[in-house]
Amino acid sequence: MQKQLIECVPNISEGRDADKIQEIAHIVETVPGVKLLDIDPGAATNRTVITFVGEPEPVIEAAFLLIKKASELIDMRQHSGEHPRFGATDVCPLVPIANISLEETAAYAHRLGERVGKELGIPGYIYEAAAKEDKRKNLSNCREGEYEGLATKLVDPEWNPDFGPAEFNESVAKTGVTAIASRDFLIAYNVNLNSTSTRRANAIAFDIRERGRVKREGNPIIGKKVLDENGEPVLIPGKLKAVKGIGWYIEEYGIAQISYNLTNVSITPMHIAFDETCKAADRRGLRVTGSELVGLVPLKAMLDAADYYLTKQCRSLGISESEKIKIAVKSLGLDDLKPFDPKARIIEYMLADDSANKLIDLTVSGFAEETASESMAPGGGSIAAYVGTLGAALGTMVANLSAHKAGWDDKWEFYSEWAEKGQAYKDKLLFLVDEDTNSFNKIMDAFRLPKDSEADVAARKAAIEAATQYATEVPFQVMQTALDSMEVMHAMLKDGLQSSLSDSAVGILCAKTAVFGAYFNVKINAKDLKDRAFAEDILTRAATLCEQAATAESEVIALINEKL
Repeated sequence: MQKQLIECVPNISEGRDADKIQEIAHIVETVPGVKLLDIDPGAATNRTVITFVGEPEPVIEAAFLLIKKASELIDMRQHSGEHPRFGATDVCPLVPIANISLEETAAYAHRLGERVGKELGIPGYIYEAAAKEDKRKNLSNCREGEYEGLATKLVDPEWNPDFGPAEFNESVAKTGVTAIASRDFLIAYNVNLNSTSTRRANAIAFDIRERGRVKREGNPIIGKKVLDENGEPVLIPGKLKAVKGIGWYIEEYGIAQISYNLTNVSITPMHIAFDETCKAADRRGLRVTGSELVGLVPLKAMLDAADYYLTKQCRSLGISESEKIKIAVKSLGLDDLKPFDPKARIIEYMLADDSANKLIDLTVSGFAEETASESMAPGGGSIAAYVGTLGAALGTMVANLSAHKAGWDDKWEFYSEWAEKGQAYKDKLLFLVDEDTNSFNKIMDAFRLPKDSEADVAARKAAIEAATQYATEVPFQVMQTALDSMEVMHAMLKDGLQSSLSDSAVGILCAKTAVFGAYFNVKINAKDLKDRAFAEDILTRAATLCEQAATAESEVIALINEKL
């Protein structure tokens, strides 16, 4: 069964005392299986966003310990800051990351809330997807009145807490209230202005956010509020859905910002919020100078931003992931206020296992030295995959060069599509470099299993057969992927830069070598399989791939000789 992962993003009401922040944040690391990803304090807001991730049970244990520690170290009676707040741990949302639904995550939010109320005596509300009634889904409703309004709110029958005591006692006066949620991934995102005016920043926020602004009679700023039949203010919706926002002044930067919560980036992604803010600022005589991420961001959000700006520039989308990240950072101005480190801000990069020793992370010379050593791996299978990787990379290079050629701007999308295909083939082959070695190591591990009893012997035989079958399938995947990648090089030979004909041709030869090299690995592993039906089938299919690769190579050599 695949591992379930949830992220927890508590916001604590302390952004200035570094010792307190560190003590509160690092308590989560005392729970095995929990990884602390980020600590992002803000002095002006007097608030810190903490991010950690793990399987559900360890995460809610860590969240409980963090809420407990924050209640011990933070006194809400002394707190002030720019951000709305009503508790020492102001909010504690749980976010499904992998193999778990929003509804399942909501059940963990309820369990956490119940424990916080019973064991810590902290009252609170359950919001977003875990909310027990509609009016409590919106965090703004739950937090209305902030800390100063709690004495009245907690005893209001309409706002009795979902957990903990319904009274503003001495303990609650110190800890305040905590809001716990299950929600989709939210991006906390601030846009920077060349202004110090909070009023003008707010005006832009009202232009953009879904809730918009209150409708008024006459003067849109100071006119009388227009009320509906229930006596509630009538709202003029803002430009973008799934966006919350307010304007504020950040003293540490000396600028005004619009602070957004992008609650559903599939509806309004980061780059659209940024661009629309630029337009709204321009209409009001202001200029956006950049933006700032609070906490972490999914990789897809950054890549989508890069694709958006590359498309606007009529540039190929088939560039490397690292180049796309640079485009996104510069386009959104994420390094306007301080350096932006992708490894520390992108959630997938933070979760990557840096301790794994991958062949593809070696230098070119290091890879060659490792191959030439006394070790049996990496061997021919990994080398075949890597040669195929280089072939696909060459085809992708020609596509990107063609997309950027002066005078070919009307064809950039054609070349961009081929470059994207090339990147996909390259990435899969790069993965298979290490996977071929891993599959060999699995065979070795199976041979090392005990054989002290009949049951041990049977289990060992089954493990050897399964590992050998997988070690046969991996090079077959290399063959298929390398053969498929030839289409990129062939297209570039026909329609790409003619000055790069030799590059496309070398790419074809690399792909053909990868197909035949991997074929030898399929054959040598298949001969040891007990399941001869599986073995004969994969050998037949592999032989067909070799024939197709040889035919493609012959066609390309003829084409090259014709053109050169």
